[in-house]
Amino acid sequence: MQQIASSAQLRASIMRWALFTVPLCLGLGLLSGRAAGSGADNPWFALLDKPALYPPPLAFPIVWTALYVLMGVALALIAAARGARGRGVAIAAFVVQLALNLSWSPVFFLEHRLTLALGIIVALIVAVAITIVLVWRVRRMAAVLLLPYLAWICFASFLNLQLVQLNPGADGADGSGAAVRVQL
Repeated sequence: MQQIASSAQLRASIMRWALFTVPLCLGLGLLSGRAAGSGADNPWFALLDKPALYPPPLAFPIVWTALYVLMGVALALIAAARGARGRGVAIAAFVVQLALNLSWSPVFFLEHRLTLALGIIVALIVAVAITIVLVWRVRRMAAVLLLPYLAWICFASFLNLQLVQLNPGADGADGSGAAVRVQL
């Protein structure tokens, strides 16, 4: 005989999942960023002309930490929805969008491929939008938790586009430091 889980059992299941999914999302995001040398202290990136709307460098680690926590909680909510119709597809979509997310930093900061990174982030926007639709069918709160993420990557794609436009010679540049920008 199957019994419906109590609300306390559901909360406990979500918490158990969150103890795994939140550190997983945070750790993978941190690993991707660190491996790629992302951030304002990247010598190649420091030489790029930045758009007027470019936030202060400290904003990025703060925002991404919050977003990875929200993503981890959203994944925990989906994972804890055992037996929910569409749960497997929603988790698969989450994994696809996370893989796209994690691929952006190495392409942008390590390979210096601004245009390819723009393509990845546009694909990421589509993948996150699809993920939100699929997650909505499983757990609405999980989909709501992904909305700030979607908003941020839309803004990040605008920044990426502006960086491509402002720095046409930097797309695919080797970043060896052999070329130094001098302003008079």
